[in-house]
Amino acid sequence: MDTFEIRGGVKLKGEITPQGAKNEALQIISAVLLTDQEVTISNIPDIVDVNKLIDLLQDMGVKVDRKSKDTYVFKADEINLEYFKSDAFKKKGSALRGSVMIVGPLLARFKRAYIPRPGGDKIGRRRLDTHFLGFQKLGAKFNYDSKDSFFSVDATELTGTYMLLDEASVTGTANILMAAVLAKGTTTIYNAACEPYIQQLCKMLNSMGAKITGIGSNLLTVEGVTYLGGCSHRMLPDMIEIGSFIGLAAMTQSEITIKNVGYEHLGVIPEVFKKLGIKLERRGDDIYIPSQEIYEIETFIDGSILTISDAPWPGFTPDLLSIVLVVATQAKGSVLIHQKMFESRLFFVDKLIDMGAQIILCDPHRANIIGLARKNPLRGIAMTSPDIRAGVSLLIAALSAEGKSTISNIEQIDRGYQDIEQRLKAIGADITRC
Repeated sequence: MDTFEIRGGVKLKGEITPQGAKNEALQIISAVLLTDQEVTISNIPDIVDVNKLIDLLQDMGVKVDRKSKDTYVFKADEINLEYFKSDAFKKKGSALRGSVMIVGPLLARFKRAYIPRPGGDKIGRRRLDTHFLGFQKLGAKFNYDSKDSFFSVDATELTGTYMLLDEASVTGTANILMAAVLAKGTTTIYNAACEPYIQQLCKMLNSMGAKITGIGSNLLTVEGVTYLGGCSHRMLPDMIEIGSFIGLAAMTQSEITIKNVGYEHLGVIPEVFKKLGIKLERRGDDIYIPSQEIYEIETFIDGSILTISDAPWPGFTPDLLSIVLVVATQAKGSVLIHQKMFESRLFFVDKLIDMGAQIILCDPHRANIIGLARKNPLRGIAMTSPDIRAGVSLLIAALSAEGKSTISNIEQIDRGYQDIEQRLKAIGADITRC
């Protein structure tokens, strides 16, 4: 296993460009299964989870032509449905949570789909009920083999219907959308997720010939069509990377410009970091963060301690709460972090406490951070990355800490961040992959 060695306390300076959005990539790439025509996708991040999905598509029979580092042409005109019954598929599919996104397209086009129970981050329960309840309402039947942890879904015909989702699941909404575009009749999806990634998927599907209205809202209407064609699609920059780089600049007292951020798609992210006292400036489609020795956390209007919590879009994304938590350790003031959506995502704070951070873990969902304005700098330690977002949070902490830190299990970080050490080195970070 690879390990990062980091010598912290170094101020960084320069420009850094975010990769394409990981959370968009998994659903956009799965959508190529909806047509037998060529689909060109650009700004694809070169990361482990995305590469695993592309590899899985190739094993299914999808023709993949890599035109450049971030641009691929896909053609799914010869899908081998027998492959889904193989042990190879069960092994590969179970290693990637994003593999669940192939079910909707396969069900829509071939009337049947198979998927092993997906893997992914160990951040608590991440149920798939929303996906399968949606498929059932469209007319599909599914069977779960508990012995092999294997799902099979069948539908002689998918028929449009009204559905109220039990949760505004991004992947659930995407999967149901991809099943509904080729269903007979009209599907209405209420309490749909409306994240920019869902908006992107809707726009891509419409460019392929789908008829989706209500884009950007939580009420989507899909008029089924009989065929989808090819298209070209460019993915958004990754908002989680952008937030990570804002936090990195603040923690390391660095002057950094984040290039080509797609600012209009960032929602409340810039404002949340401003509440922590971080100065940032929009310059065209870039974000400029000046070097700050001290940043002070705001309070609520009545003077009470600020609470930052996650919520479905347009609320604050749960993927950045780990970053906000780390950044707050070196701020002036206190903040309560409330992670509502996952029950195991705050357990990495024990590593930050070992580094000298003042944190009270109230329960699996809440942590109180007491920022001492750098009076007690973090110190380097040896630690392990538990998941993608916590791993990058620990990396940011290490870059700001005094002395040497090592982070093992960095394969978790590689799952979501492209060439991270090279890009950090380019702006002055002392980081080595061992």
